[in-house]
Amino acid sequence: QPVESGGGLVQPGGSLRLSCTFVESLFTLDFSGWYRQAPGKQRELVATVAYDGWPTYADAVKGRFTISRDNDKNMVHLQMNSLKPDDTAVYYCIIRRSGSDFWGQGTQVTVSS
Repeated sequence: QPVESGGGLVQPGGSLRLSCTFVESLFTLDFSGWYRQAPGKQRELVATVAYDGWPTYADAVKGRFTISRDNDKNMVHLQMNSLKPDDTAVYYCIIRRSGSDFWGQGTQVTVSS
């Protein structure tokens, strides 16, 4: 099961970096990445990175968030800049292996002044 870290409270315009660690080698995964769920809303894609390193971003975060991975440490990171109150949500790490999804427990990100 993936394990997230790095959430917290930040002011609008600020930055946070989320990290996710897991046992599986990144090269055995279909993809790894991040989803989020705000109160009263469905869980939605934030960013993922495929086994070949190709990233995918939600339109709402393009140009502000960057996903990266550490192949040696089996980790994936999400650098979040220019944060907005609408980014407030629980952020979940996901890994997909052979068509099966594995989710972390989530980390809270709150953007508020």
